[in-house]
Amino acid sequence: MDAEERIARGLLYTETDAAPLQHRRRADLLHEYNMTAPGEVARRTELLGRILGSVGKRPVIASPLQAAYGSNVHIGDDFYGNTNVTFVDDVEIRIGSGVMIAPNVTLTTTGHPVHPDLRYDFNRFSAPIVVEDKVWIGSNAVVLPGVTIGYGSVIGAGSVVSRDVPPMVVAVGVPCRPLRAITDADLRERQA
Repeated sequence: MDAEERIARGLLYTETDAAPLQHRRRADLLHEYNMTAPGEVARRTELLGRILGSVGKRPVIASPLQAAYGSNVHIGDDFYGNTNVTFVDDVEIRIGSGVMIAPNVTLTTTGHPVHPDLRYDFNRFSAPIVVEDKVWIGSNAVVLPGVTIGYGSVIGAGSVVSRDVPPMVVAVGVPCRPLRAITDADLRERQA
């Protein structure tokens, strides 16, 4: 079984196994993106199109942006990512439209075995992440491998998301758990 099949099946694979996939990494383009001025909107948008697997309309990602590959990240329309967004995208991260990600958030599709004897040659496993439309992820949150965050949900600052989050909830904590539903009463909060 080749590395791509092992990775796709969520099986352990090593750095040596993953070496043939290095051509998918966008490190030089990420560096170039991070060196552009915030006002260079057209240039930054063009670079995002070359870095990421797919990009919707009107993306905004503040520098610095970090990614393991970049090419495995897919974002929808009207995406906003604040400073220090990190994508550990050994496999796909799919982000819907109208998603906002606060500063210092990490979405990691990859983890490592618990037993030290299995961590040779950076042995690891990967599982895709899905962030559905209109999600807001608060500062310093971490989203772990295999998680889906449902439509419209809010992830509280500092949360560690290790399990799926249903649609239309506020979820917080370590580990992250739904705190309450988002309801029409929330339409009246924080209005100008």
